Amino acid sequence: MHRSKVAIVVVATVGIFSGSLAQAQVGGTGFSAEIVQTGPEGQESTGKMFVGKDRIRTDMTQNEQKIIHIVDNKTQTEWLLYPSQRSYMVIQREGAGRKTPTGSTPKSPCEGMPGVTCQNLGKERLSGRQTTKWQMTFEHEGQTMTGTQWIDDERGIPLRQVMPNGQSTELRLLGMENIGGRTVEKWEMTSMRGDEAPQRAYQWYDPKLQLAVREEFPGGYLRELRNIREGEQPGALFAIPVGYSQMSAPSNDAQ
Repeated sequence: MHRSKVAIVVVATVGIFSGSLAQAQVGGTGFSAEIVQTGPEGQESTGKMFVGKDRIRTDMTQNEQKIIHIVDNKTQTEWLLYPSQRSYMVIQREGAGRKTPTGSTPKSPCEGMPGVTCQNLGKERLSGRQTTKWQMTFEHEGQTMTGTQWIDDERGIPLRQVMPNGQSTELRLLGMENIGGRTVEKWEMTSMRGDEAPQRAYQWYDPKLQLAVREEFPGGYLRELRNIREGEQPGALFAIPVGYSQMSAPSNDAQ
């Protein structure tokens, strides 16, 4: 189904949590790690992650089928590989990986979102951190709708967002912790909507690796990286193997 712009704005807000292990900001440190995902009843799935220069690879098994996901942040391209079929799919991205280095001019959160415009409303401090406030405007079913984001200047992530449907989310740095011998930042995300009870999720962000190494979601869901081993990764891990044939990507307008 074609997603509405309301959905796109919501995804832009929670993306730091929902896909940050698979969509890491590639820093200067290469590494490999195990991915572990645990459900509320203790069900567990595992995979592997490899990070090289500007490239990320994750190996997971879904419905008993192995899927390899390769991301090239420099060319903004993704590949999905299906080893059992010896085939792959190419996905061209827009506006992904918008992390802004400290002290640089913040990028608009509307990049890669057709039909959505952003207005820079200036600087504000939230919980002691410097942010840039943005107003996002778009048309939906004949109505003009607006939302607001406060983007952290150092991390390039939304610390607060108020969405057109009344939902709001806020990120707060709780402090530093040690996980697996690594010093990481613990973040709390609180989501609020109407009279519903607030929902909270947690993320442990590794500043050196520039990604989350652990995430906890409402309902007992957990994702984390284990056995992290820093070091340069072989270039062959991020290449399409010989003998694979390309598949057509599904249309965005497919019903």
